[in-house]
Amino acid sequence: MTIFSKIVAGEISAHVVAETVEYLAFLDVQPLTAGHVLVIPKIENDYIFDMEEDLYVGLWMFAKIVAKGLKVAFPCKKVGVSVIGLEVPHAHIHLIPMNNVSDMNFSKEKLKPTDEELAEAAEKIRQALLEV
Repeated sequence: MTIFSKIVAGEISAHVVAETVEYLAFLDVQPLTAGHVLVIPKIENDYIFDMEEDLYVGLWMFAKIVAKGLKVAFPCKKVGVSVIGLEVPHAHIHLIPMNNVSDMNFSKEKLKPTDEELAEAAEKIRQALLEV
């Protein structure tokens, strides 16, 4: 069971910003920029391109909705998208508020927000999602 599956099961807490029956979006605890969100299918799949087609398409549609709220909550030029999948063997999409290409550099030092800062960011995104 991956750390993401443990989050889905409620065994590990996360700062959830959006949820449906099939998908979950929550803040990355070591973000590249403030508001960095991870979007996952609740069903554990290691490789995103091995997902069943309906689940795969639904994941991207869910990510699109979350990205719209993210851009309102954290004004930026664009919301960057990345699928790497090496660090956790559970398909996931990174949504990253970006103003520069360097905002998407996964080699740079990650931010270390407090739990309170993460809670505030999650609430900001949840509120923005009500507006989009």
